[in-house]
Amino acid sequence: MTAIAIDLNADLGEGFGRWQLTDDEQLLSVVSSANVACGFHAGDAATMRRVCELAAERGVTIGAQVSYRDLAGFGRRAMDVPSAELAAEVAYQIGALEVFARAAGARVAYVKPHGALYNRVVHDETQARAVIDGVLLVDASLTVLGLPGSLLLELARGAGLPAVPEAFADRAYTEEGTLVPRAEAGAVITDPDAVVERSLTLGRLGRVTSRAGASIEVRARSLCLHGDTPGAVELARRVRRELEESGVRVEAFA
Repeated sequence: MTAIAIDLNADLGEGFGRWQLTDDEQLLSVVSSANVACGFHAGDAATMRRVCELAAERGVTIGAQVSYRDLAGFGRRAMDVPSAELAAEVAYQIGALEVFARAAGARVAYVKPHGALYNRVVHDETQARAVIDGVLLVDASLTVLGLPGSLLLELARGAGLPAVPEAFADRAYTEEGTLVPRAEAGAVITDPDAVVERSLTLGRLGRVTSRAGASIEVRARSLCLHGDTPGAVELARRVRRELEESGVRVEAFA
């Protein structure tokens, strides 16, 4: 029987100047992939450099977490950005992170949209295509990370880019397999036991319970652990430990 492998990713480098949101150093001792903020929703040059150096030291795969240009709203506000402009801004963010990744002896291996952009490209073909165009401007071998069944992943595959689906143990799902908007009650799962149990079910069975109580299929190669929640580091350690004890191998996808 083939062993199950899953990647653990976390959103890192989400500080700006003297403001720090995530415990990057501790989380980088747990995860196998790091979604590094590229300055549009969070992050700055010094933070990007530091996270890339830490990730390279620990053998953690580096990914660019691209966003709408929205520092004030943390990239979580809906925006209408012309396609050519969005493609250029995606490429700009990846390129900025690549400088620091290469300086650390590593490289940017994948791209993941953040926040409002992540949810928009599930169904919006125009915006999803602009993201793919931005990725292609930089490197046609980059992997794209996104929601299973999304237009983003479909278009990535059509463009010849590796496409990897991911799941969220701490987010509520609709019956259609999309994420419940953060503005709605219960969108974020805060009970640590529930997050761990959902991680195990996703990792081993590829299923999750929707907000209506139905078991739905969510086949994912990567599991996102949010780093901006209280107790994030200890929760991440517990998730990894229990996954490995259940026979799931934690391994980067890129």
